Amino acid sequence: MLSHKEFRFIYPVLPFCMVFCGYSLNHLKTWKKPALSFLFLSNMLLALYTGLVHQRGTLDVMTHIQELCYNNSSKSSASLFVMMPCHSTPYYSHVHYPLPMRFLQCPPDLTGKSQYLDEADIFYLNPLNWLYKEFHNDSTLPTHLIIFSVLEEDISAFLISSNYERTAVFFHTHLPEGRTGSHVYVYERKLKGKLSRR
Repeated sequence: MLSHKEFRFIYPVLPFCMVFCGYSLNHLKTWKKPALSFLFLSNMLLALYTGLVHQRGTLDVMTHIQELCYNNSSKSSASLFVMMPCHSTPYYSHVHYPLPMRFLQCPPDLTGKSQYLDEADIFYLNPLNWLYKEFHNDSTLPTHLIIFSVLEEDISAFLISSNYERTAVFFHTHLPEGRTGSHVYVYERKLKGKLSRR
């Protein structure tokens, strides 16, 4: 019934569910072994896929950013802007480097407005227009941008005019939806004389 829903809110109910599942499996007579085998295999496959493959790109990209910081001393003047839905990346908890980073803000509505839009919502209404307004001069541009693949086409004019070049691609999911794409792209701002085409 809450307007704000998260999976962690149902965790207190899981122990009760496990008791009922165990009771039901214990009282199975003929299908006990096949049922247990099916439950084990199906859960193991899903656990491996969701733990090792599905939505992996946002972790891999932060590892990549961390490696850029530690392996290249010229990255000391680097800055990062994450243009993804809220809470997509682990941010500083994964990078462990004093790199100036920014992401789209999505604070909860504490005013009770019915038409409340946070920064991420406003950005996704018209990403290209938002970028040109936010970064009206070159001195405010970050050196690196991180985006989902679905956003690339919408902001391609900004990327070209601001001399950004895609430098890394990370697989994210087989099931992209909405603002979340199948891949995560890292764009780096290049000097005009040093641009190379993909």
